[in-house]
Amino acid sequence: MHQEPSPNWEKIKAVIFDVDGTLYTQSRLRKKMLLALVRYYAVRPWRIKDLAILYHFRVEREKKAGFSLGNIEAAQYEWCAEKGSFSIPRIRQVIEHWMFRFPNQYLKACMYPGTKLFFTALGQNGLKTGIYSDYKAADKLKAMELSADIVVCSTDKEVDCLKPNPKGLLYIAEKLGVAPAECLFIGDRVELDAACAMQANMPYLIVEKKPFKQFDFYSNLEKTLNRHRQATRQPTLRLQPDAV
Repeated sequence: MHQEPSPNWEKIKAVIFDVDGTLYTQSRLRKKMLLALVRYYAVRPWRIKDLAILYHFRVEREKKAGFSLGNIEAAQYEWCAEKGSFSIPRIRQVIEHWMFRFPNQYLKACMYPGTKLFFTALGQNGLKTGIYSDYKAADKLKAMELSADIVVCSTDKEVDCLKPNPKGLLYIAEKLGVAPAECLFIGDRVELDAACAMQANMPYLIVEKKPFKQFDFYSNLEKTLNRHRQATRQPTLRLQPDAV
C-alpha cells in the first residue's frame, strides 16, 4: 500500500485524521507554548523541574513507538518517572495542564487553512469521519470547532497500543462499519502514520509541508471531492409536455 497520488473518492467511504501536525501546524503552536512556558517559569524557578517532565514524557513516548504490551495510559507516566525523581501524581498534573489543556486555546489560530471546509465537504458528501491520535484529542477537536463520527486515542482501553501498530485504525474502521480499504487515513509522519496505514492495508496521504500562508493541502482535497461529486451527479430528467 502506497500513498495515494489522488484519493479515489469512488471507493472511499470514510476519512480518518491524525491530529497533531495534521489538522494544525505544530511550529506555530510551539512558538506560542515556548513563550507561555518562559513567562510562567521565569517567575517560578522552584518549579523548573516541570520542564524536565515535559521533555522526558515526550521523548520516552517517542521511543516506545508500536508499544502494545498493555496499560499504556499508566505506563506512559511510569516511563517518565523512571527518568528522574518525579512522582506519578506530579507528572500527571504537569502533563494534563501543559499538554492536554493549556495549548487548546491556541489551536484554532494554528489550524491549517481549509481544514474546517474540508470536514464540512466530507459531511455534505456523506462520508464518515474519524480521528486517530496517539494523544487525547476530544478537547482539541472541540477547541478547533471540528467534529467527527468517532474519536480514538492510542491510550483508549479498546486500542491500548501506539502507532505504527495498526490496531487503532482497524478499530475505527470496524466501528464505522467500513473496510480498511474503504478508508483514507491522513497524517503528517511517514514513520508513524504512513507505516500505521500500510500495516492496516489502508490508503493514506501525508500532509504536504508548506509555509502556513501557502498551505493548500485541504483546499485541494476539497476540490477533488467536489469534482467527483459533480462528475457523478445524476442529470435531472426534464419531461416534455404532451403534444397537442
